[in-house]
Order: sequence, then C-alpha cells, then structure tokens
Amino acid sequence: MPDPAPPIPRGRHAPPLEVRLELQQARLFEAAAAVFARVGYAEASAEAISREAGMSKATFYEHFANKEECILALFDAASEQVRAAVGASTESAESPELRVHQGVRAFLTSLVAFPDHARTLLVEIIGAGPRAMERRDRVLQDFADDIVRENAHAAERFGVPRLKSPEDAYALVGASVELASRQLRHGIPADPLELEPVIERLIAGLLAATES
Repeated sequence: MPDPAPPIPRGRHAPPLEVRLELQQARLFEAAAAVFARVGYAEASAEAISREAGMSKATFYEHFANKEECILALFDAASEQVRAAVGASTESAESPELRVHQGVRAFLTSLVAFPDHARTLLVEIIGAGPRAMERRDRVLQDFADDIVRENAHAAERFGVPRLKSPEDAYALVGASVELASRQLRHGIPADPLELEPVIERLIAGLLAATES
C-alpha cells in the first residue's frame, strides 16, 4: 500500500511536473484513505479529501473527476501493492510451508501497516457503487488466479497437492478477505496477525482435501 507522501518542494527546487503530479496523487490517496476510513464513503467528499491533503479542491479535480474515481484509483493502487507484496514474500522461501506462511504474513502485515488503506480496500469499496463492486470482483479473482499459479508452482517444485478447482482458490480469497474485513470493522480478533494461523489452516485443509 502507498507509503506516506513527502511534502512537495516549491520554487527552484520544485520537481518536474510529472513528478509533482505523482506526489500530489500520493498525498491525495493518503488523505482519501484517512477520510474514507474516518467517515465512510457515503459521507466523504472531494472537499474533505482536499482539506485532509492540504490542497485545494481544484487540485483534487485535476486528478479525479469525483470521489468515485478517487476511491477506484486508490483501490487499484492499494490492491496491486498488496498483490506485489504477497508475491515478493514467497520468492525466497525454500519450502511450501514457508511460502504459505510468508504469503499470509505479507497480506496481514499490509493491513496492520496501513489500516486506513486496508479499510478502503476491504470495507468502504463495497458501498461505492456498481463500478466499485465490479472492480472488487475482478481484484478478488486476480488474487485467486495468483493462488492457482502459486499452487501449480508448488506442485511442480515441492510435490504439494493441486487444488481441485479454481473455486477452491477463490474460496480461500473470499474467506481471508471476510476475516480481515471483520477485524477492521469490529476488531475481532484484536490483533490482525491472529488471523494468520486461521488462514493457514484453511489452506492446509483444502490441500488435504485434494488427497481424499
């Protein structure tokens, strides 16, 4: 998920236009995540996001047509960074158990490190309209496809069982997302990392079922 954006230098030290626009967008993403997490998507506004970012509404509208476009762009950026973090976490693992452990840990650590972005990604996006739900469905499918590819790789490299169907992978994603969403909304369990063994047991159970 996006790191906090640094202040943008001004005057003769100002960066080129394309860099300034990237930094502005990063600040707006950070502000939007904070506003969406604090008041919810329905009550959020371009004015509130601009104020949170310390920018004018005109600057907001240079980047986004409205708050829907803002949350969609934020959702795309955050979900891609989570996918990248999970993928990178498994690259050096030398056992299937460690690959699972590190992938699950990377997912949950992202939620802990960026709770506002996580709430936007897993909770507020649901109330942002049909386009947002289509985007969410696509991203969940992308995560499921990642699991299918990882499972195929692990089967070839380590001899682990293959999942019986792509729906098994989607079930893992759906369960993990709902567990994380409940934690963000209700604080159950108190520490998101307590979900780590739960998700690992889900994965182990599905893999064991393929051998029956």
